[in-house]
Amino acid sequence: MTDHRTRTPVPLAVRSAAWYLPEREVPVDELAVRDETERTTRAAMGIETVRADEQLGAVDLCERAARTALDGAGIGADALDALVMVESRAPETLLSSEVTRLQATLGASRATSFTVGGLGCVSVTPALLAARGLLAADPDVRYVLAVHGSKPAAATRYRHPVTVNGDGGQALLLDRGPGRVRVLDLLQRTDGRYWDLFHVAYRDLPTEQWREECTDAGTYSFRLALETRSRFAALLEELLGRNGLGRADISGYVSHNLSAGSFTFTEESLDIALHPVCRENLRRYGHLGPNDVFLNLYTALERGEFAPGDRVVLLNASPVAAWSLVLVEVGPEVPGGSRGPGEGTR
Repeated sequence: MTDHRTRTPVPLAVRSAAWYLPEREVPVDELAVRDETERTTRAAMGIETVRADEQLGAVDLCERAARTALDGAGIGADALDALVMVESRAPETLLSSEVTRLQATLGASRATSFTVGGLGCVSVTPALLAARGLLAADPDVRYVLAVHGSKPAAATRYRHPVTVNGDGGQALLLDRGPGRVRVLDLLQRTDGRYWDLFHVAYRDLPTEQWREECTDAGTYSFRLALETRSRFAALLEELLGRNGLGRADISGYVSHNLSAGSFTFTEESLDIALHPVCRENLRRYGHLGPNDVFLNLYTALERGEFAPGDRVVLLNASPVAAWSLVLVEVGPEVPGGSRGPGEGTR
């Protein structure tokens, strides 16, 4: 039987991180809803504004964040060994390749390029797993850039009864370290019974009629909620146990941003307190899909609210359904290593 306390994590560090958030702030109460029930539900989510730029697609958002991350690390795109894109929920065209479009735009000519996804906001975890695998398997791989452009599939931006989606790009430059953030461990689970709980019917419909529909609100609000509670509890126990840690060894928790109610549910389910920055970023930016957890983490880091050596757990869940926990350790500050929402975003 393996003693997990002797596990040696595969080196994976965030050398540089950056976000692009459009300048335009859209008050949530100006967005269209279908009826008073949707309006009331949305008003209780704790989201006041989202960032939006209808002229920018997902690849554009990725490019802006990527260039800032590369500049922060002082390297050119031609130094990238791999480019991993969390795929768009609604690509601009079918059959074409968004990741190779970004590769060409950046000038990352020698990068092995591919996409991951299919798990909503949890899809950031497969991107990290892919990067870790590349760095572990090939000693010639030094830099992996993981990117995502968060762009809602539906023009309404409101997903009833879940959240309000904003626009934003994220880029994480990953290597073996050292880095401001070191990824110690990752866990991910999925349940195919919920594969179609949310969807956008798009064939033969103009884009302005696309809507993010929940096929069974009761299943989302009760059955999936109960499963999320049990999944998160089991994953947290497993994550801590296999790293020889207890709850006292964790300095903080950050979550993906759906709603104020989802934060309360997570805190009560796990008997934890989420970092206050989660609610602040939810209020200002809404839901940014796979970008939420690292944006929240780095916002706290830039304020000096975690110290070197602190361990933080990042929690992600998606109604497809998927769940993931990522254990990270804070390292010393790296000059120019991150550009959060307060800088490098315009």
